This record gives sequence, C-alpha cells and structure tokens, in this order.
Amino acid sequence: MAEQSTQSIEVDASPEQVMAVIADFPAYPEWAKAVRETEVLAQDESSRAKQVRLTLDAGPIKDVYTLEYEWAADGLSVSWHLVKGQMQKAQNGRYQLAPISGGGTKVTYTLSVELALPMIGLLRRKAEKMVMDTALKELKRRVESQD
Repeated sequence: MAEQSTQSIEVDASPEQVMAVIADFPAYPEWAKAVRETEVLAQDESSRAKQVRLTLDAGPIKDVYTLEYEWAADGLSVSWHLVKGQMQKAQNGRYQLAPISGGGTKVTYTLSVELALPMIGLLRRKAEKMVMDTALKELKRRVESQD
C-alpha cells in the first residue's frame, strides 16, 4: 500500500469557484502543465465527470490513465481512484475545500500513488511533493485569474 501525502494552499475565491475549476476537466491542458489531454468517459446523474482519461507528460514521467471520481453532495470535496493506468498500479486522491472566515478557501490535496515500477521511497516522496505543490499552485493561479 502506498503512503499518502497531504498539502494545503489558500485560494482567494469561494469553494464553489474552486470546485468549478477542479470539475472542468476539458480545460486542464490550459492550466495544468503536465496534463496534455483529458477525455470525460462517463458522467454521473448530476452530469459531473465520473470517469476521466488523462494523458500526462511530466518530463521523465509519461502516462495515460483513467480515474474514477466521487463528488461529495455538499460540494466541498471530490475523491478519485485509479481504474486503469500504464505507469501506475494505484492512485487515490482527494481535494477537500474549507471556506475561510473573511473569504477564500483552504484547499487540501491528499494523494497516494503506487507506480508499476519500484521507486526508492525518498525519491517517490520527493516526486509526490513536487506534483502536489505544482498542482496546488496551478489550481490557485487558474481560480484566481478567473475573477
């Protein structure tokens, strides 16, 4: 079982604005540097993405994989898990949003990835930290640029 990593960032926008960017998978290649392509394969009864295929190109790490999403009824979190991948054996993740008194949203990103090829623990943790740090900063930039 892969260890999980968690990071948070504060975004100057409402939870609804943040979740709207997270849920807009077709726009990911516009702002998430490593995501080259996305395709929504299935939607849930609320027309939110249920399964999404992503093409990732993060330098030495290239992968095409499918994630399945579960959206919280309160609109404050979304979780996902790997359905199919080439480089990954498992991936579980979650965005948890919390309104900040006085405005803004705290976004907490939790991720665990198990690669098909073994990777030294320290190197894997460093890679996860870089992926999460970049993802949160890019999300913040995208949300805050939409005002």
